[in-house]
Amino acid sequence: MFSQVKAIILLPKQPKPLQEIFKLHKRKMSSAATATEPEVPDDVLFESTDVFGVATLNRPKALNALNLSMVTKLTRKLEEWEKTKQFVIVKGAGEKAFCAGGDVRYATALEPSQNSRGKTFFRNEYIMNNLIGTYSIPYIALIDGITMGGGVGISVHGHYRIATEKTLFAMPETAIGLFPDVGGSYFLPRLIGKLGLYLGLSGHQLKGSDVMKAGIATHYIESSKLPKLYEELTNSTTADNLDSVITKHTDLMHSHPFSLLPLRSKIDHCFSGNTIEEIVQRLKEDKSDWANNTLENLKKMSPLSLKITKRANDFGSKQSLQDCLKMENRLAAAAIEARVSKDFYEGVRALLVDKDKNPKWNPKTLEEISDDTVNKCFGPLEHIEEEISYLRSRKK
Repeated sequence: MFSQVKAIILLPKQPKPLQEIFKLHKRKMSSAATATEPEVPDDVLFESTDVFGVATLNRPKALNALNLSMVTKLTRKLEEWEKTKQFVIVKGAGEKAFCAGGDVRYATALEPSQNSRGKTFFRNEYIMNNLIGTYSIPYIALIDGITMGGGVGISVHGHYRIATEKTLFAMPETAIGLFPDVGGSYFLPRLIGKLGLYLGLSGHQLKGSDVMKAGIATHYIESSKLPKLYEELTNSTTADNLDSVITKHTDLMHSHPFSLLPLRSKIDHCFSGNTIEEIVQRLKEDKSDWANNTLENLKKMSPLSLKITKRANDFGSKQSLQDCLKMENRLAAAAIEARVSKDFYEGVRALLVDKDKNPKWNPKTLEEISDDTVNKCFGPLEHIEEEISYLRSRKK
């Protein structure tokens, strides 16, 4: 499912501060749906012919951030199209983003004891991720612009992920007290070497052709050529010639080396530590500018999120997408319930609500977090109906 590029990349500096990205897709609480709220008109636009369907994420002012209304509509339409179309295209409205993530302000707007809608959002999102990951007809994601968190979940599991020079990828969840979800525990450990763990712990951003070199995207095209590709896809393409049409319009980017290639050995060595503490120690011993910058970055993240992410990455490396998503549903529920910590709520407050960029993590340090504390986050849910009991595997 992922391109086998024998290189690793890290951009020398982050194109945008994470707080700026999160800030752009904040939203009003009235514009989302819960399990009992009505769906929001026109937050996803659908068009189709006898051959294909196109879904356009249509919240450009919120960088097309996913809410429950969008997840519900997408799931329903994708299930319908799988039976009636030859292929599907998913794209984002506006000039800035494919999809900047899930609507975490909405997910944390209620107190933990009352926040069933937060758990419903994540559970339904993960079910949709599995639908995409097991889709029986070609699924094409045009990831032109910011593609983070939930936006990765509705693209990376599909057959074709087409990046442009405007694509900006990241899994920045540890900065808000969460963990790389939407199947992150499945696809991150399947990237080259320890690149996936590095990206998941640090939230490091990849841009443009680097997204393809890392294996996140399958193809690359200049954004100026994207309209021509889209025109051919929607005018003269069927399942029989789909692959050749995409190949004809895209570039393998052989002349653009992976920007993290010079850091490959450092990433693999430092992030091969058996624990977060060992990773930190290896970074300290490295003493390079990259290692020092990475250490400073990790210090900003929730210590609990770092430990959960490492455990989930280790587990996911040996499991199916379905088992990973079931595990992530438990982890998301633990975060929503604040089972051992309110770090998710605190991270959203610090980056999105008060914007002081100074989260008060609890526990404060890695040393304060026992294995038992982490284990509680991975435990079964109190209410069996909140579990994801069944997810289909890929159709043959």
